[in-house]
Amino acid sequence: MLWETFKLALQAILRNPTRSFLTVLGVVIGVAAVIAMVTIGKGSTAQVTADVERMGANLMILSPGQMRFGPGSGGGSERAFDLGDVDRIIDQVASVETAAPSGNASLVAVFGNTNYQTRVTGTDSRYLLATDWPVATGRGFATAEESAGKPVCLLGETVRDELFGQTDPIGERIRLGAMSCQVIGVLGAKGASSFGTDQDDVVLIPFKTFGRRIAGSMDVGTIYISVRDGYSVDRATNDITALMRELRRIGPGEEDDFSLRNMEQVASMLNSVNTVLTGLLSAVAAVSLLVGGIGIMNIMLVSVTERTREIGIRMAVGAQAGQVLLQFLVEAIVLSALGGVLGVALGLGLAAVGAQLLNVPFTPDPGTIALAFAFSAMVGVVFGYFPARRAARLDPIEALRH
Repeated sequence: MLWETFKLALQAILRNPTRSFLTVLGVVIGVAAVIAMVTIGKGSTAQVTADVERMGANLMILSPGQMRFGPGSGGGSERAFDLGDVDRIIDQVASVETAAPSGNASLVAVFGNTNYQTRVTGTDSRYLLATDWPVATGRGFATAEESAGKPVCLLGETVRDELFGQTDPIGERIRLGAMSCQVIGVLGAKGASSFGTDQDDVVLIPFKTFGRRIAGSMDVGTIYISVRDGYSVDRATNDITALMRELRRIGPGEEDDFSLRNMEQVASMLNSVNTVLTGLLSAVAAVSLLVGGIGIMNIMLVSVTERTREIGIRMAVGAQAGQVLLQFLVEAIVLSALGGVLGVALGLGLAAVGAQLLNVPFTPDPGTIALAFAFSAMVGVVFGYFPARRAARLDPIEALRH
C-alpha cells in the first residue's frame, strides 16, 4: 500500500518536473545554506585550534595598556616596557621558561629591482624559542650580533618567495627602509593565523638594531613569554601580573596598565565569535526552509484543484479519505525530501569551495547533515498536511462534476 502510494506520488511529481523543481528550490537553498555555514564554521574552529597548537598553548603575550573594544578603545599613551622588564620576568618568575622583547614596523624590503611591503620585527633569539618557530635554512642570531645591534635578518617564507623566489637568499643583502642588512636565515613556514594574517610575511632583526636604526628608541612594544613545563598557565598569569604591578608601581585597587593574554584565551574568544556568527547566519539561512515550505503548500493546493476529478474518481471506486490524504501527504514529503537531498549535495559543494577559499579545513558534520535533511522532510509533513486534508475532504459527487 505505502509503496504504491509512493509510486503514485513520484509519477505526479515527474509529470511536471520544472514546476516540481521550482517548488523545492527554497528547500534546496535553505538546506544548502545551513550545511555550508555550519561546515565552514566548524572548519574555522578547527583552524583556530590548529593555530594555537602550532604557536604553543603555553605562549603568553604581554602588552602595554588594557585591551578594550568599542568607542574610545584605540590609541592612548600606554607606558611601554623596556629590556629590563624582560630580564626580570625571566629571573624572578619561576613558572617562566623564557621571554623575548618585540617591536614592529611596516617597511618596504628591497632586493635588486624587487620591492615588497612587509612587517619588520625587532627581537632576539629567545623569540624563536617562545613561539616555537624553527629556522628552516641558515642560522639564528648570534649573541654578539644581538649585543652589538648588527644589521642581520631572518626572512619569513613569504618574504623569501617575494624577493628571491626559489633562489637561496643566505648571504645576500636586502634593504629595509634606509637600512641594509644581511640575510642569515629563513624561518620555517607557519601559514595564516586565526586572524587571517600571513605569519610568514615578516623579517626578524636584532632588537637593538631595530631600536637604533628603525624605531629610534629601545622601548619594548610586546613581550612574548613561554611557560615552563610542569607549571599551569594560570599560575604563570598570576605570578607575572603580580611582578608587573610591582615594577610599574600600581597600587591596590588600581587597574592594570598592561594586558596579559594566553593562546587559550585568544582561541576561546575567536571560537565564541565564530559560534555566534555561524548560529546567526544559519538561522537566517533556515528562514528559506520556511519559504520553501510555503511554496510546497501553495503548489500542493494548486495540484488539489487541478486533480479534483482524479480525486473524485478514486473516492467513487472505493478509496478512503485517509488514502487520499496519505497520497497527497506523501507527494509533499517526497518533494521536500528531494529538495533536502539536492540541498545536502549543494551545501557540501559550497562548503568545500568556501573552505578552500578561506584556507580552513573541510569538516562536514554528519549530525548537522542528518538534522538538515530531517528538517526538510518535516517541512513536507507540516506544509503538505493542509492541502492533503483538503483533498481528502472533497465530496466525490462534487469532485466528479468538475
